[in-house]
Amino acid sequence: MRIIGLTGGIGMGKSTAAAAFRRARITVFDADAVVHRLQAKGGRAVKVIAAAFPGTVHDGVIDRAALRHAVLNDRAALACLEHILHPMVQAEERAFVARARRTGARAVVLDIPLLFEAGGYKRVDTVVVVSAPLPVQVHRVGLRRRMSKAEIEAVIARQMPDREKRRRADLVVRTGLSRYHTLGTLRRFIGGLRG
Repeated sequence: MRIIGLTGGIGMGKSTAAAAFRRARITVFDADAVVHRLQAKGGRAVKVIAAAFPGTVHDGVIDRAALRHAVLNDRAALACLEHILHPMVQAEERAFVARARRTGARAVVLDIPLLFEAGGYKRVDTVVVVSAPLPVQVHRVGLRRRMSKAEIEAVIARQMPDREKRRRADLVVRTGLSRYHTLGTLRRFIGGLRG
């Protein structure tokens, strides 16, 4: 089974790429969705985060803005949060891959924003990086999220530089040109998986 790692910075177009894989009937593991489940009311990470970051959980619900504020410019706090979440996400990833192997899947996609930063690239056969120019990236994030420009820039600065991700990729999908171009690149790659 071929394991494809899909990554790229915030606002680069991972959701568009993941949707293209799903349309081609390739199962996608969405690390962000897992994190949201872990942090949702009753999620496994809520009590641990509440203990580590007082004031970020109210009535069993994580205040995402408060948590983001707690870790955004504090490397030690961010490392603490990652130490809580990454093992939980990786356990779900392992279960996902095991299920796919049992069903005889030819390929799966691991959609992991921090694929390089967290070492996930070691667990995949092929790395696909989505990339767009910085102004496009900032504009996209501003449309979707309730974050100030300073917060967006802080998140981008914390991630591995886009040029480094592109350098380490097996395939770069440029998402800042047009949707047609993006989907064409992905269709050709997916077609090669079936060959």
